[in-house]
This record gives sequence, structure tokens and C-alpha cells, in this order.
Amino acid sequence: MPEQEKNAEQFLNLIRKSRRGKFKIYIGMSAGVGKTYRMLQEAATLLRNGVDVKIGYIETHNRKETHELLEGLPVIPRRTLFYKGKELDEFDVQAVLNLHPEVVIVDELAHSNIEGSKNEKRWQDVMDILDAGINVISAVNIQHIESLHQDIKEITGIDVTERVPDSVLREADEVVNIDLTADELVTRLKEGKIYSKDKIELALRNFFQGERILQLRELALKEVASQVERKIETELPRNAHLRQERFMACISSNHEVARKVIRKTARLASYYNSKWYLLYVQTPKEQGDKIGLAAQRHLINNFKLATELGGEIIRMQSSNIAKGIIEATAQHQVTTICIGKPHMNLFNIILNTAVFNQLLQKLSEEDIDIVILS
Repeated sequence: MPEQEKNAEQFLNLIRKSRRGKFKIYIGMSAGVGKTYRMLQEAATLLRNGVDVKIGYIETHNRKETHELLEGLPVIPRRTLFYKGKELDEFDVQAVLNLHPEVVIVDELAHSNIEGSKNEKRWQDVMDILDAGINVISAVNIQHIESLHQDIKEITGIDVTERVPDSVLREADEVVNIDLTADELVTRLKEGKIYSKDKIELALRNFFQGERILQLRELALKEVASQVERKIETELPRNAHLRQERFMACISSNHEVARKVIRKTARLASYYNSKWYLLYVQTPKEQGDKIGLAAQRHLINNFKLATELGGEIIRMQSSNIAKGIIEATAQHQVTTICIGKPHMNLFNIILNTAVFNQLLQKLSEEDIDIVILS
């Protein structure tokens, strides 16, 4: 691209960014910490100060204290849809765009829209609203963040299906943690401030166990801390002489291992506010009809996951995986290579090649780190 065009494009991006709405996210370790309550409090404060604020979508879950805060706030009616014979209410994105308030409150950021909606997910609706120059205040629980999916599953035993890409949090101008101690949260639950009485005992035996709450709280605190650090680094850049981290996840066609490596690499890149890549070296054994349809489908899904988490896909064809890693590392100025555990297929293939010593020498010469992810 000629220098003149490049400069024009950079200036155009600055204009778009300045016109875009500001984005604030409240994040919490679980349901019941008070995210919706805080958003409604903020909406009331903005309204008292003459700001044109509207409630686009709010979910009070019939919590009395939260529901009372809605009184006096301008609520945009939900649109009614019929899906599989049922009448359902959905967030009316078009009404928000038409009314164009200064600020709109949009709860349940990870929500999946009804089939046939313009966007598959509510966070995509929020991106459209921000692009229209409207400021958005939203909320999400830590268990809905894509790169933490495996961690959440191990902590809670729950496979969370509604998830938000980490890139959405990176779009936020402000991320605020709504924090409670484990004891405070359990007390709220027992007082009936989170779920109805018939669900309390079941919740105490499952999700709301003390140890689980502590682990989720730690994840939430770490996430917000990393967002604050990223904002500091963005607005107060480090000295130019410090190296810019670039991570590269190396995967094989092993589906489960690949997803773990992708998520953990994305977390590392997010922490360092750095670029990251996903490398897949296709060997002759995995070309064309030599690879099964299931493996092909898993690869496509892994590429999609990496893209959603902000990664750039690198596909190479080579009979030697180690050589492919060397080439990709040099081409993309990678500083850290991430691979699965030593007993996994990819690592074994690398170890069994004569080029492995060359790879280690290259890493040593170029000051490149290699991380073996559990």
C-alpha cells in the first residue's frame, strides 16, 4: 500500500474511532453480585444530570431491590417474536438506533439471539450500537469469557454455552469489577436476593460452594486487573526499545489439545496486550482426502475460535513441522512459541525430526521463548 493511502487510512480510522460510542462493562464472578443493580443506579444518576439515557434491555430476574430501581427510568419496549410456537421478548436494536440516545443500558452481553435475528449474539448488537455513536453500559459474568471456558468448566463442572470473545472486552473503554466476598454472596443467596427460595438449596450444593466462588472471584479480579494494565500500556506506551511480545500457538489436528492451547495462548497475549498467531503446519499425511471429515471440521472450528479470540491464522504446507515453525517464527517476528504437553502428538513429531536441534538453536539465537502448556 502506498504511503499516501496508508496515511489516509490511518486518519480515517482515527475519525471512526472518535465517532464511535464509549463502552463500559461491569464484570462479576457470578450472578447476584449486583451488576444489574449498579447499572440501574448509574442510569438514574445520568438521568438526574440531564443525560439522555435509555434502558435498552435489562434482566432483573424478579429481584425486588433491582426491579424497584427501574421506576422512573425510560425503558425501550422489547420486540415480540414467535419462535417454535412460543411468544418471546427480545432486545430491540433498531429502536435504539432510531431513538439514538446518548447512553443505552444493555444487560446480558453473552446472550444468544433468537434464530433469524440480524446478529447471532447480543455483543454483536452492542458493536452495531457503538458504531452508530451511541454509548453503551453492559454487564457480563466471568464464566462467559471465551478464553476462560476450560478453566470455568474445571472449576464449576458446567459447560457454559453462551460466551463472549475476549476481543469484546478489549473494545471496552472501561471495565469495572463488581466484587463481593464469598460470605457476602452466600448471604445474599440465602436471603433470597439471587434466586427464588425453591432454588437456594440446589445452588448452595452446586455453583455457590465457597471454594468455587473464591476461584471465580480470583479470575474476575485478574481479568479486570489485566484490562486496567492494557489500558495503561495503550495510553502510556512503554519505551520503544523494549521488545513487543508476539505469541504463536502451534497446533496439530488433535481437537481437544488444540482448543486448550488456543485459549491459553489467547490469555497470554491478552495479558501482554500483544499480537498472536495460530500456526497449523499441514503435513502430506493430512492433505486432501487423507484427513478425515471430523478432523477437518475440528480444524475449521479451531481456526474460527482463534479468530474470535483475536488470533491471526497461519496455514503452511510442509513435510517437516519444526521447519515450518522456524519459517513462521521468522516471518512474523514471534517472541514466544506455545505448544501442548510433551506427550501430545505435535511435540512428539517435533522431537522425532532432525531439524529439532536447528529449532532450538534458532530460538536461542533469536531470544525466542517456548512455552509448554498443560
